[in-house]
Amino acid sequence: AIIRRAFDVDFADAGFTPEELARGPYLPRDVLWRQKEQFSDGVGYSWIDSLKEWAEQRVSSDALAGAAQRFPHDTPATKEAYLYREIFEQHFPQPACMASVVRWVPRTDWGCSADPSGRAQKVHDKAY
Repeated sequence: AIIRRAFDVDFADAGFTPEELARGPYLPRDVLWRQKEQFSDGVGYSWIDSLKEWAEQRVSSDALAGAAQRFPHDTPATKEAYLYREIFEQHFPQPACMASVVRWVPRTDWGCSADPSGRAQKVHDKAY
């Protein structure tokens, strides 16, 4: 909020000069104060939803049920994660490649630790 207030002409302590105030806001209020997005969600919700749908079509329920046998280390928990893992291992089959990857997992108290999308977190304005 400190950074946002620095750009908010309505915030008295932002330190704008009268000349700067006369020029108006640097950013429109709806842009300045909109909900922040995780980097992965910044591409747009429809793109993310399309990837999830594509994964649903490409990965069978049986394949996901056998994920622990196919991927015993850092087993994917969703069809989307399974598909990404499958693609990764097609391009980088060497064990050293897998050893170099560290997967970020959201905190469980945020709402959904299996899905790293910001919308999976219960605090998100457009949570699913």
